[in-house]
Amino acid sequence: MKGDEPDLHEIDRYDSGVGWIAYPDEVMERASHAFAVANEEADEDDVWVVDPVDAPGVDDLLDELGTVAGVVIGLDRHVRDSAAVAERHDVPVYVAEWMTGVTEDLGPDVEIERFGSRLADTGFEAIRIRDSSLPPWQEVGFFDGETLIVPESLGSGSYFRGDRERLGVHPMLRITPPTSALSGLDPERVLVGHGVGVHERAAVALEDALSDSRRKAPGLYAKTLASALPF
Repeated sequence: MKGDEPDLHEIDRYDSGVGWIAYPDEVMERASHAFAVANEEADEDDVWVVDPVDAPGVDDLLDELGTVAGVVIGLDRHVRDSAAVAERHDVPVYVAEWMTGVTEDLGPDVEIERFGSRLADTGFEAIRIRDSSLPPWQEVGFFDGETLIVPESLGSGSYFRGDRERLGVHPMLRITPPTSALSGLDPERVLVGHGVGVHERAAVALEDALSDSRRKAPGLYAKTLASALPF
């Protein structure tokens, strides 16, 4: 459960990006991210905001990077505060062309832009991580050769991680991890939609999470069950 009031906590700062958790005490640890891309025709870099949860101080973080060019939804369930941030900065919300059921949640006044295999002119490849009806799950990740953004399939929150894992596969995907979509990538950092990202030996953490997903599933489920018991 989230707290009554947001209390912005900065995470994942690197040369061209930053992240934040708006409600640092909530169990879900919902993380948002923004990254800057050079704009040769403008005095400031373009800033792209991914799955934002709004809070006082968010615009200050974004202003440090440049001018907001777009807000991006990486998971069909991560509409979050995308509409509010987009409207405040007068920019579109970007949604994968194959993702359905998202635009209705944004409202009629929000401008929508669709993208395919690449996210506009950001240099980020759009990775179709999951497109499933059982369970309903549409997720797109982003990778530019250095930074990998995974909105939901991977996380660092305690309920994602098994024993000695820095990064873990979502509990619902432990038996069917997104290996085909994410294995073989060599990121310098992995940013996730729940928890703090991994910035050291990120490629190793990624491969470990995918390869150990099934083996460590029982331990993770046992830990989750134990934490839910009232004694």
